[in-house]
Amino acid sequence: MKRLIGAASVALMAFAAMPAQAADKVVLMLNWYVYGEHAPFYYGKAKGIYAAEGIELEIQEGRGSAATTQAVAAKTADFGYVDVPTMMRAAIKGAPVVATGVLLQTSPMSAMGFADKNIRKPEDIKGKTVAITPADSMTQIWPLFLKKTGLKESDFKTVAGDGQTKLNAVINGQADLLLGYVMDQSMKIKDATGKDVYPIKFADYGINMVSSGVIANTDYVKANADLVRRFMSATTKAVEAAEKEPKAAAQSILDANPKGGKIDTLTQGFELTIPLYRTAETTGKRPFQVTDQNMTETVNLLVEYGGLDAKAKENPKAFYSSDYLPKSGS
Repeated sequence: MKRLIGAASVALMAFAAMPAQAADKVVLMLNWYVYGEHAPFYYGKAKGIYAAEGIELEIQEGRGSAATTQAVAAKTADFGYVDVPTMMRAAIKGAPVVATGVLLQTSPMSAMGFADKNIRKPEDIKGKTVAITPADSMTQIWPLFLKKTGLKESDFKTVAGDGQTKLNAVINGQADLLLGYVMDQSMKIKDATGKDVYPIKFADYGINMVSSGVIANTDYVKANADLVRRFMSATTKAVEAAEKEPKAAAQSILDANPKGGKIDTLTQGFELTIPLYRTAETTGKRPFQVTDQNMTETVNLLVEYGGLDAKAKENPKAFYSSDYLPKSGS
C-alpha cells in the first residue's frame, strides 16, 4: 500500500511540474492608428478575456483598411479589424479574406462641422464648402447621400485633400464641413480645437450599410476553426464588457499606448461607436450578429455607388460567416 501511495504521489508531482499549455499567439491588426472605436480590444486584453480563451493577443495599429486587408490576405496578421466594404472589394478580386463578425452594423459616415456653425441637416449644407478625400469610402457613397437628400453638387463647394488636409481645412476655416466617421474625425477636431462637432449622419437618411468588422484569411479559418471560435468568443465578451464601462475601456487604450489620445475624447469616441453595433433588427442580440438583409443591402449599395463588381450580388454570403460566433448566452 505504501508503495502505491508513493507511486501516486510521484505521478501527481510530475503532472504538477508539467508546463501549462501555451496560449495561442494571435496578431490583430487595426484599421488605423488607435482611436476610441478600438477600446474593446485593449479592454479585453487588459481584463484577461482573451487569456481566458487561451489567446495571447498582440494588437498592431494599421495604416488603412485596404493595407490591413492585404496583411490578412498575406497572413502577416491573423485577424484584421477593417471597413467591411473595403474587404469586399478585395475579396471580389480574389483576396482570400472573409468577415468572421461584423461589429458596426450602422454606418458611421457623416458630414460634420463645428456645432457653433449650426449645420444640422442636409438643407444647411447649401452654400457651404465641404472637404473630401477623393476615392475614399465616404466620397464613394456621398453621391447616394446627395440623391437621398435632394442635394446637388452645385449646391455647395468642394475642396479635396488627404485625411490630414481635410481635417486642417475645417480646423482652419477653409471648409465648413468634412466627410468623416462620427467617432473618429470629430474627435480629432475636438482634440485639436476643444470645440464640439455636429455630424449629419448618412444612416439617418436611409443609407443602410455595415462598416467595421473582424476579418481573417480563409485558409487560416479552415485550418484554425477552434482558435477562430475562441477569438470571436473573447472579442464578443470584450465588446460587451467595454459597453458597460466606456471610460475604463478607453483608459485601457492609454494604459497600453500613453500617446494614444486624450481620455475624454477617447471615451466620447467610444460612446459614439456603441450605438452603431446594432440595427433595429439586431437590438437585444450579442455583438457581431449581423443580419443577411443588412449585408445584402450593403452589397447592393456598393455595387451601385461604391465601385464593387456587380458579380458580388450573386452571393453576398460569400463575404461573411456567422459560424464562428458564440451562441446567445455562451
